[in-house]
Amino acid sequence: MKSLLPLLLVATAFAADAPKLPAIPADSIAKKGELLFADDFSGKPDKRWVRVVDTFKVADGALVGTQTRIKDEPTKDGKGVTKAHAAVFGLEVPSKDSVVEVRIKLDGASMVDVELDDRNYTGCHYGHICRAQVRWDAKAKKGSVQIIDEKDGGMRNDIYEMKNDPSKKAEVAKLLVGRSATFPADVKPGEWQNLVVEIVDDQIRVVLDGKPVGYLKSSGIAHATKTRYEFGVAGQSGLFDDLKVYNASAK
Repeated sequence: MKSLLPLLLVATAFAADAPKLPAIPADSIAKKGELLFADDFSGKPDKRWVRVVDTFKVADGALVGTQTRIKDEPTKDGKGVTKAHAAVFGLEVPSKDSVVEVRIKLDGASMVDVELDDRNYTGCHYGHICRAQVRWDAKAKKGSVQIIDEKDGGMRNDIYEMKNDPSKKAEVAKLLVGRSATFPADVKPGEWQNLVVEIVDDQIRVVLDGKPVGYLKSSGIAHATKTRYEFGVAGQSGLFDDLKVYNASAK
């Protein structure tokens, strides 16, 4: 029988290289304040909703997003490229720290997310600040939550440009350390689930069906003004309902 020592050494090496996930606070990091926005999608759309990558509709009392830009394709005039992109619906509600409560359903979608942007900020691509994603890998039948600091991470102008240069792949990877974290989560495709995203100072904490499932502390999250919330869907389809956005402060 061959020795297992070489295999154990390899496994240990991989474990040592794996990034350590931050501990998820058991208790809320946010104190809810004023209710800034609420929508149960049963009436006339609020004027603060903004159409972004608009393949959304309101159906059966829910906001339903379906990704249609599946892959990069030439524009009709042949002079450019329409990039693959998730379906995105925006909400103009300025804030700094907040709590987002919403019911979600991945009804064929591989991802739904809550994103915060500042369109007036020019230091990163398109003013992307941070986001929390709920993901489902249909092939592996596994769910996850990913939290991303985009302002000081992959959307920061210099890093965004470097990502187009294969020779800078290692440098980019080094710059992105600590700017995102991915956690396993009990995602239930085809079922409604309660999602809470807390954004306070330089921290995001995510709760799914009452269970803390994700946390990230990173400098870009502390951006002083988030001018817009965006709700994204990758795949077909993802639903949002009973949305509430609260102003918040640190506990």
